[in-house]
Amino acid sequence: MSVAVIANLTVFVGILYFLFSQQQKQNTLSRLVLIGLVTGSGFGLALQLIYGEGNAAIAQTLDWVKVVGSGYVGLLKMIIMPLVMVSMISAVVKLDKSGSLGKISGLTIGVLLFTTAISALIGIGVTHVFGLTAEGLTEGARETARIAVLESRAGRVADLTIPQMLVSFIPTNPFADMTGNRSTSIIAVVIFSVLIGIAARKVMAEKEELAQPITTFVEVAQSTVMRLVKMIMR
Repeated sequence: MSVAVIANLTVFVGILYFLFSQQQKQNTLSRLVLIGLVTGSGFGLALQLIYGEGNAAIAQTLDWVKVVGSGYVGLLKMIIMPLVMVSMISAVVKLDKSGSLGKISGLTIGVLLFTTAISALIGIGVTHVFGLTAEGLTEGARETARIAVLESRAGRVADLTIPQMLVSFIPTNPFADMTGNRSTSIIAVVIFSVLIGIAARKVMAEKEELAQPITTFVEVAQSTVMRLVKMIMR
């Protein structure tokens, strides 16, 4: 490791300490995000101006910087499935009127499908309006591996009929879906969570002595996951 890389990492550690000190001052999340965006952009721009494009010192510095960046992104991905699951179970268990259950479940799945369709349409629209192509992009090992994964997923759903697509929403292996290994994993986890919530409500109705322990357990699980989300986000 060269002296330049060590100096760069020293500055980076200083930036992390500065961001931590800002977090300790009880700043709002939006302000912390803005501060992080400005300082991160400034650090990256400074490296580019000092060393120039393609410098080995920048590449080595980024290898260490990515430990923090990629680690944070990984933590965000980690909390998605637990958050979806406990939120859906909690919503079903705490539902006052059982008749609204089907409506809420259908609405949740419908919103997921609708937002997915909107994102896809926005992506297609932007691509056509601005004439975006992959021509000229430099692919690294990570990008190549990601493209292979996406092409594999696209191939699995491209030839599906609508009935087959609906069947794919059914969580045949919910634990595998929690890893996000399918394009419909989120919807499958939602359905599984709703079913767990329905089962819990039936147990609560049949055995009243278990109603309070089940409610308490769900509240503890939700509070714990929400606290984890807060820890990661801040």
